[in-house]
Amino acid sequence: MTLRGKIFLVVLLIALGAGGFYLRSLAKRIFLEPTPRAEETARAKLNQFALQPNNGTTQLATLYFPALNEGKIMPETRSITWAQADADRVRQIVLALAEGSHQGYGRVLPSSSTVRAVFLTADGTAFVDLSSDIQSDFEPGIQSETLTVYSIVNSITVNIPSVKQVQILIQGQEMETLDGHADLTAAFVPDPTRVKSTP
Repeated sequence: MTLRGKIFLVVLLIALGAGGFYLRSLAKRIFLEPTPRAEETARAKLNQFALQPNNGTTQLATLYFPALNEGKIMPETRSITWAQADADRVRQIVLALAEGSHQGYGRVLPSSSTVRAVFLTADGTAFVDLSSDIQSDFEPGIQSETLTVYSIVNSITVNIPSVKQVQILIQGQEMETLDGHADLTAAFVPDPTRVKSTP
Protein backbone atom coordinates (compact mmCIF):
# COMPACT_ATOMS: atom_id res chain seq x y z
CA MET A 1 0.00 0.00 0.00
CA THR A 2 1.30 3.41 -0.92
CA LEU A 3 1.95 6.17 1.57
CA ARG A 4 -0.99 8.12 0.18
CA GLY A 5 -3.26 5.10 0.69
CA LYS A 6 -2.10 4.69 4.30
CA ILE A 7 -2.75 8.37 5.06
CA PHE A 8 -6.20 8.13 3.49
CA LEU A 9 -6.99 5.04 5.57
CA VAL A 10 -5.87 6.72 8.83
CA VAL A 11 -7.93 9.86 8.06
CA LEU A 12 -10.95 7.68 7.22
CA LEU A 13 -10.66 5.75 10.50
CA ILE A 14 -10.37 8.98 12.51
CA ALA A 15 -13.43 10.43 10.74
CA LEU A 16 -15.44 7.26 11.38
CA GLY A 17 -14.42 7.23 15.04
CA ALA A 18 -15.34 10.90 15.53
CA GLY A 19 -18.64 10.38 13.73
CA GLY A 20 -19.48 7.37 15.89
CA PHE A 21 -18.68 9.27 19.07
CA TYR A 22 -20.84 12.21 17.94
CA LEU A 23 -23.77 9.94 17.05
CA ARG A 24 -23.50 8.18 20.41
CA SER A 25 -23.55 11.46 22.36
CA LEU A 26 -26.41 12.77 20.20
CA ALA A 27 -28.47 9.64 20.80
CA LYS A 28 -27.82 9.91 24.55
CA ARG A 29 -29.05 13.51 24.58
CA ILE A 30 -32.16 12.69 22.55
CA PHE A 31 -33.25 9.49 24.27
CA LEU A 32 -31.84 9.58 27.80
CA GLU A 33 -31.64 13.18 28.94
CA PRO A 34 -34.91 15.00 29.72
CA THR A 35 -35.68 17.81 27.34
CA PRO A 36 -36.05 21.34 28.69
CA ARG A 37 -39.70 21.26 27.59
CA ALA A 38 -40.37 18.16 29.72
CA GLU A 39 -38.63 19.85 32.64
CA GLU A 40 -40.78 22.98 32.20
CA THR A 41 -43.94 20.85 32.03
CA ALA A 42 -43.00 19.02 35.23
CA ARG A 43 -42.25 22.31 36.96
CA ALA A 44 -45.60 23.75 35.81
CA LYS A 45 -47.40 20.73 37.27
CA LEU A 46 -45.59 21.23 40.57
CA ASN A 47 -46.57 24.89 40.49
CA GLN A 48 -50.23 24.04 39.93
CA PHE A 49 -50.06 21.53 42.77
CA ALA A 50 -48.64 24.25 45.03
CA LEU A 51 -51.56 26.50 44.14
CA GLN A 52 -54.09 23.94 45.37
CA PRO A 53 -52.97 22.36 48.64
CA ASN A 54 -55.21 19.63 50.07
CA ASN A 55 -55.49 21.29 53.45
CA GLY A 56 -55.13 24.74 54.88
CA THR A 57 -57.37 27.72 55.43
CA THR A 58 -59.06 29.44 52.51
CA GLN A 59 -58.89 33.21 52.75
CA LEU A 60 -59.20 36.22 50.51
CA ALA A 61 -55.81 37.44 49.35
CA THR A 62 -55.16 40.88 47.87
CA LEU A 63 -53.28 40.82 44.60
CA TYR A 64 -52.07 43.85 42.67
CA PHE A 65 -52.17 44.20 38.90
CA PRO A 66 -50.86 47.08 36.79
CA ALA A 67 -53.20 49.68 35.32
CA LEU A 68 -50.91 51.41 32.82
CA ASN A 69 -53.44 54.13 31.96
CA GLU A 70 -53.59 55.05 35.67
CA GLY A 71 -49.87 54.61 36.33
CA LYS A 72 -50.82 52.62 39.44
CA ILE A 73 -51.37 49.06 40.61
CA MET A 74 -54.94 47.99 41.25
CA PRO A 75 -56.02 45.70 44.13
CA GLU A 76 -57.99 42.58 43.34
CA THR A 77 -59.13 39.95 45.83
CA ARG A 78 -58.69 36.25 45.17
CA SER A 79 -59.66 33.24 47.27
CA ILE A 80 -56.57 31.14 48.06
CA THR A 81 -56.23 27.98 50.12
CA TRP A 82 -53.00 28.76 51.91
CA ALA A 83 -50.12 26.35 52.16
CA GLN A 84 -48.53 25.88 55.58
CA ALA A 85 -45.08 27.35 54.92
CA ASP A 86 -44.52 31.02 54.07
CA ALA A 87 -42.20 30.11 51.17
CA ASP A 88 -45.02 28.07 49.60
CA ARG A 89 -47.41 30.97 50.18
CA VAL A 90 -45.04 33.29 48.31
CA ARG A 91 -45.08 30.80 45.44
CA GLN A 92 -48.90 30.75 45.53
CA ILE A 93 -49.07 34.54 45.31
CA VAL A 94 -46.71 34.71 42.34
CA LEU A 95 -48.55 31.92 40.51
CA ALA A 96 -51.87 33.67 41.13
CA LEU A 97 -50.34 36.80 39.56
CA ALA A 98 -49.22 34.73 36.56
CA GLU A 99 -52.79 33.50 36.19
CA GLY A 100 -53.75 37.09 35.41
CA SER A 101 -56.36 39.58 36.54
CA HIS A 102 -60.00 38.52 36.71
CA GLN A 103 -61.07 42.15 36.36
CA GLY A 104 -59.25 43.06 33.16
CA TYR A 105 -56.19 44.78 34.60
CA GLY A 106 -52.77 44.45 33.02
CA ARG A 107 -50.66 41.32 33.14
CA VAL A 108 -47.86 41.05 35.71
CA LEU A 109 -46.26 37.84 34.43
CA PRO A 110 -46.71 35.71 31.33
CA SER A 111 -49.01 32.73 31.96
CA SER A 112 -46.06 30.47 31.07
CA SER A 113 -43.98 31.84 33.97
CA THR A 114 -42.76 29.39 36.56
CA VAL A 115 -41.45 30.00 40.04
CA ARG A 116 -38.12 28.18 40.08
CA ALA A 117 -37.50 28.68 43.80
CA VAL A 118 -38.36 30.81 46.82
CA PHE A 119 -35.95 31.53 49.67
CA LEU A 120 -36.82 33.36 52.88
CA THR A 121 -34.18 34.87 55.15
CA ALA A 122 -34.36 35.64 58.86
CA ASP A 123 -34.50 39.40 58.19
CA GLY A 124 -37.74 39.01 56.19
CA THR A 125 -36.29 39.07 52.67
CA ALA A 126 -37.98 36.83 50.11
CA PHE A 127 -35.84 35.83 47.14
CA VAL A 128 -38.17 34.89 44.29
CA ASP A 129 -36.45 33.07 41.42
CA LEU A 130 -38.54 33.33 38.23
CA SER A 131 -38.13 31.72 34.83
CA SER A 132 -36.83 33.86 31.98
CA ASP A 133 -40.34 34.00 30.45
CA ILE A 134 -40.89 37.25 32.34
CA GLN A 135 -38.35 38.94 30.07
CA SER A 136 -39.43 37.40 26.77
CA ASP A 137 -43.07 38.49 27.03
CA PHE A 138 -42.75 41.89 28.61
CA GLU A 139 -44.28 45.22 27.61
CA PRO A 140 -41.36 47.65 27.35
CA GLY A 141 -41.14 50.94 29.21
CA ILE A 142 -40.18 52.31 32.60
CA GLN A 143 -43.77 52.52 33.85
CA SER A 144 -44.61 48.95 32.83
CA GLU A 145 -41.45 47.61 34.43
CA THR A 146 -41.95 49.56 37.66
CA LEU A 147 -45.60 48.51 38.01
CA THR A 148 -44.67 44.88 37.35
CA VAL A 149 -42.09 44.92 40.13
CA TYR A 150 -44.41 46.58 42.66
CA SER A 151 -47.32 44.30 41.70
CA ILE A 152 -45.15 41.37 42.79
CA VAL A 153 -43.62 43.06 45.85
CA ASN A 154 -46.84 44.54 47.24
CA SER A 155 -48.83 41.35 46.58
CA ILE A 156 -46.35 39.25 48.53
CA THR A 157 -45.78 41.59 51.46
CA VAL A 158 -49.43 42.52 52.06
CA ASN A 159 -50.45 38.85 52.30
CA ILE A 160 -47.44 37.41 54.12
CA PRO A 161 -46.53 39.65 57.09
CA SER A 162 -43.22 37.86 57.74
CA VAL A 163 -41.93 39.11 54.37
CA LYS A 164 -40.64 42.68 54.60
CA GLN A 165 -38.90 42.99 51.24
CA VAL A 166 -38.58 41.05 47.99
CA GLN A 167 -35.66 40.47 45.65
CA ILE A 168 -36.41 39.12 42.18
CA LEU A 169 -34.00 36.69 40.52
CA ILE A 170 -34.21 35.41 36.94
CA GLN A 171 -33.05 31.85 36.22
CA GLY A 172 -31.22 31.82 39.54
CA GLN A 173 -29.25 34.95 38.69
CA GLU A 174 -29.31 38.49 40.03
CA MET A 175 -30.27 40.67 37.07
CA GLU A 176 -29.61 44.38 36.67
CA THR A 177 -33.09 45.10 35.27
CA LEU A 178 -36.08 43.50 33.59
CA ASP A 179 -36.01 45.86 30.61
CA GLY A 180 -33.38 48.48 31.39
CA HIS A 181 -35.19 50.48 34.06
CA ALA A 182 -35.93 49.11 37.56
CA ASP A 183 -32.76 48.14 39.45
CA LEU A 184 -33.17 44.47 40.42
CA THR A 185 -29.80 44.18 42.14
CA ALA A 186 -31.37 45.06 45.51
CA ALA A 187 -34.49 44.02 47.37
CA PHE A 188 -37.67 46.10 47.06
CA VAL A 189 -39.79 47.17 50.01
CA PRO A 190 -43.54 47.59 49.44
CA ASP A 191 -44.68 50.99 48.26
CA PRO A 192 -48.32 51.77 49.16
CA THR A 193 -48.18 54.99 47.12
CA ARG A 194 -48.14 52.84 43.97
CA VAL A 195 -51.63 51.52 44.79
CA LYS A 196 -54.62 53.24 43.22
CA SER A 197 -56.69 54.62 46.06
CA THR A 198 -60.39 53.81 45.95
CA PRO A 199 -62.74 56.82 45.76
